[in-house]
Amino acid sequence: MSKKAIVSGASRGIGKGIALGLAKEGYDLAISYASKVDAAKELAELAKEKYGRDVYYFQAKLEEPGACDRFFNKAVEALGGLDALVNNAGKTICEPIYGITEEQLDHLLNLDFRSNVLMMRNATKYMIEHGTKGAIVNITSSRGERAYPECGIYCGLKAGLNHAIKAFALDVSAYGIRINNVAPGATRVRTKEELAKNDGDDQKDYFWRPEFLGQDAAGIRSDFWDELGEAIPLGRAGTPEDIANAVCFLVSDKASYITGITLRVDGGLILPGMPEGFAGQGGLAAGGWGRPEPIK
Repeated sequence: MSKKAIVSGASRGIGKGIALGLAKEGYDLAISYASKVDAAKELAELAKEKYGRDVYYFQAKLEEPGACDRFFNKAVEALGGLDALVNNAGKTICEPIYGITEEQLDHLLNLDFRSNVLMMRNATKYMIEHGTKGAIVNITSSRGERAYPECGIYCGLKAGLNHAIKAFALDVSAYGIRINNVAPGATRVRTKEELAKNDGDDQKDYFWRPEFLGQDAAGIRSDFWDELGEAIPLGRAGTPEDIANAVCFLVSDKASYITGITLRVDGGLILPGMPEGFAGQGGLAAGGWGRPEPIK
């Protein structure tokens, strides 16, 4: 009998890597996607072809009222049960504190924190009612431990989720349900070729650069992850597969004595306190925060 898992925000990037990792481990899946149905369909076909697993996909903007309940109910009905939940859907909006709008604040609060809590609520309630000793993993961020400019709301919400699951894990431990987090560092969520295609959303991506616009994929020699990877202690940026490996471990019986932790998967990125982004005039490209020119 196959295992059953829900993965939110799984049509591409880290979520896609997690979904394929779980499919490889024998899970049938129900995933959510915000807008790209073709990407979700492609994932479902790939999981079926490579691993013989079923993937049901549902459009859901989890920041909207009622969306978490609707998605969860459809997902469980399609799967016929639930063994694991992975909350991956999320977004970064980069604004300094003096520029953040109420609309942006509400969007981040609802998507990056509230939706995780509601999905955990629904999953734990279902697991308790059905006597399932299941596992839940939330995808947070190394930014929950390290501060970056123009990222205060996102950093704060991830830090809050890192702490909240400690209490949530205690709430459900007596039922054999485990709750953990995985905190990625700099992870290559889109290739240079995908960025070069510029499908519209990429210009809003934190790692997109203007020089990608109109360029041929073959003409792009390096990107953010290549350059940062050279400075990360383990010598490269992360991949969705790296995050998937951590998630698959935490939902497995091999992690049956682990609950309430946040497992950082960042290649040692934040150990020396190096900058991670290109926010403002600082970041790796400028040698540090607040320096207008690279250090020679």
